Amino acid sequence: MIALLPHSDAAWPVPRVVPGSSIVDGMTTWTNWAGTVTAHPAAVIAPDTVDELQQAVVAAAAHGTRIKPIGAGHSFTAIGQTDGAQLRLDRLAGILRADRETGLVTVLAGTRLHDLNEALWHLGLAMSNLGDIDVQTISGAISTGTHGTGATFGGLATQVQALQLVLADGSLLTCDANNHADVFAAARVGLGAIGVIATVTLQCEPAYALAAAEAPAQLDDVLADLDANVDGNDHYKFFWFPHTRRALTKRNNRVLPGTELRPLGRLRRYVDDELLANTVFDAVNRLTTRRPALIARVNSLATRALSARDYIDRSDRVFASSRRVRFREMEYAVPRAAVPDVLVQIQAYLARSGEQVAFPVEVRFAAADDIWLSTAYGRQTGYVAVHQYVRREHGSYFRAVEQIATAVGGRPHWGKLHAREAASLREDYPHFDDFVAVRDKLDPQRVFGNEYLTRVLGS
Repeated sequence: MIALLPHSDAAWPVPRVVPGSSIVDGMTTWTNWAGTVTAHPAAVIAPDTVDELQQAVVAAAAHGTRIKPIGAGHSFTAIGQTDGAQLRLDRLAGILRADRETGLVTVLAGTRLHDLNEALWHLGLAMSNLGDIDVQTISGAISTGTHGTGATFGGLATQVQALQLVLADGSLLTCDANNHADVFAAARVGLGAIGVIATVTLQCEPAYALAAAEAPAQLDDVLADLDANVDGNDHYKFFWFPHTRRALTKRNNRVLPGTELRPLGRLRRYVDDELLANTVFDAVNRLTTRRPALIARVNSLATRALSARDYIDRSDRVFASSRRVRFREMEYAVPRAAVPDVLVQIQAYLARSGEQVAFPVEVRFAAADDIWLSTAYGRQTGYVAVHQYVRREHGSYFRAVEQIATAVGGRPHWGKLHAREAASLREDYPHFDDFVAVRDKLDPQRVFGNEYLTRVLGS
């Protein structure tokens, strides 16, 4: 049982500290993956059961202490930061129920995506779409609007059929499209502002494999054939290398059931995905951090060294890749038709400013959805993600891209760096005030609040 704090006590107890946390001067110090956010929570609580999770929320509310779940800490923003009680849901992990006939799978909120994908595969099931990183918890991924790519596929939250939420009073609420529909519309991409997700019910499908085709291309050709490629492939994305007119395209398409897998060989996978994409790429970024004038030449050489590769593997292994090089990221969801112009303007900014960027720009696509704070709400969407190496200053580059994207109605990814505030975000989300009304009803005392949520949602 988690020890509950009497309201009269002056300090929050630390009933359980998750291994890996560091204690500095009696205080727990937490830093996110990218190193952009540091927090000193008064307590780190790791409940073993949903009942213990409820107890923790009740204790926090009674003491007037804010409480926040942190997930995997892979968000670049301070969305999970708190100086109150930090919830680690690592022990609330695993599949509770799975129905192979309907594809409905209920999982605990702290389940990591890579563990979920592995378990689903052995059940003969799979998620319909995934992003290209699988270290997040399922609850954190949907709460921040994590998405993959594909013209007919929505973000991960569109696969959610039901949620169990621990509300600010400690009660457990189950919501879906027919029960508490307003809460469901808000909480699927809920930013951690509505309640703490305890369980997620996902609509999965029979396990499937993808044929992956990756190839270098001229950026002009990519943009000229963009609609045909996006609509003509199940999952299409590309990377543009700044200071060049070259790109790397990735097409992933489903194969017929029973098709023999033809994964990358162990050596090819190691050389491409570990040695070149991580070890060598990090070394190159360390070098160009010291000598930025080399970046344009290095990018040109890198694109000329790219080679095509084709393979067939289980879906989750095609979708996800290892990313060990630390970086900062900002991503904007823009109307799909605006993508070429946004890239042209980014290129113009780089030429005008003289700023050097070694990381490629990632471009993905998604179907419109009806989730209130989804970045793809109500429109076919293109995602433009810009990155900067962790040792380099990113502010001017990100501000310029944000200005370009905002001018075409862009919406920032909730878990990636941006400078937007509630007043401007309200203009881009037709149901912004509906979301705020649900939050006001369920968490009027802002038990789940923090500075980031105040900035993007208002007080």
